[in-house]
Amino acid sequence: MHNDGGKPAFIYTYACSEDELSLCRMELRCLFGREMPPSIFESDIEVDVSRSPFIKERIDVMYGGDSLPEIYTQTEQVEVKGKTFKVIFVKTNDLSPENKIEYDERRVIEREIGMRIEGEADVNHPQLVYGIVTLGGRWYFGNYQKNKATWFRQMKKPRSYSIALSTRVARAAVNIAVPNPAGIRAIDPCCGIGTVMVEALSMGINIVGRDINPFIAAGARTNIAHFGFTSEVTLGDIADITEHYDVAIVDMPYNLYSRITPGEQFSILVNARRIADKVVIVAIEPMDEMIIEAGFTITDRCIAKKGLFSRHLMLCQ
Repeated sequence: MHNDGGKPAFIYTYACSEDELSLCRMELRCLFGREMPPSIFESDIEVDVSRSPFIKERIDVMYGGDSLPEIYTQTEQVEVKGKTFKVIFVKTNDLSPENKIEYDERRVIEREIGMRIEGEADVNHPQLVYGIVTLGGRWYFGNYQKNKATWFRQMKKPRSYSIALSTRVARAAVNIAVPNPAGIRAIDPCCGIGTVMVEALSMGINIVGRDINPFIAAGARTNIAHFGFTSEVTLGDIADITEHYDVAIVDMPYNLYSRITPGEQFSILVNARRIADKVVIVAIEPMDEMIIEAGFTITDRCIAKKGLFSRHLMLCQ
């Protein structure tokens, strides 16, 4: 797990609401390959901190030590090469309540390190940001990355309708489907107004879309163009797709709002199985029997709740 003498490469912090806990845990499992402890974890896997709606921060670990004085000594080696800098004490940690470090003490620790780094500190507009964090009884120091939550702007789409996935669920679904975007070809064969596509495109993922409804497909094209992205959205049935993809994300059309029969739902699943190696299915109910009958194995799953409405996400291979 660790490189050079027991030091993790990265430390991440994350947060989610109770309703999103199941979704958040599944996203982290897909991105990092294991179940994560609450709030803070270490990993040697590098994930862009702004990809996830749940990850808050990442420290790219430079130094590790059993005590703060050990870290203080090591930070004397930091070279800022004429750039201004700032040190942030990362508040999320696994300390017990009685060992919590209060505000004043956090400021003292930041100052102690700041004084040892040769260069000009700038708390408002630093060119370099460093973080200090404690985890598992040890202290770590390194470059600090904060989630920029760029996807917030994608919540306001020119075209929308009430049953579309929320931006956060769509973004997590993309991360579940495509943890490593390099070289992956993805498709959203029932793309609706393009919520999933916009999130995937904003992460640089190669994705195309399709929808059977010309009005809705046009809405998807409008939304994609509105955010400055380019991708193909074709019109037609999933059954007519002849190309093969690494992964498909299928937000199942709902009986609640669209006149879709179980036979049509089954056809979508069978065709998804045909056109992609891996499929993430999003549905308003668990569809295990139908999914298995279509030839899939469900390898992971979660439920994303929003008020009384639930979405089931199933990773199928």
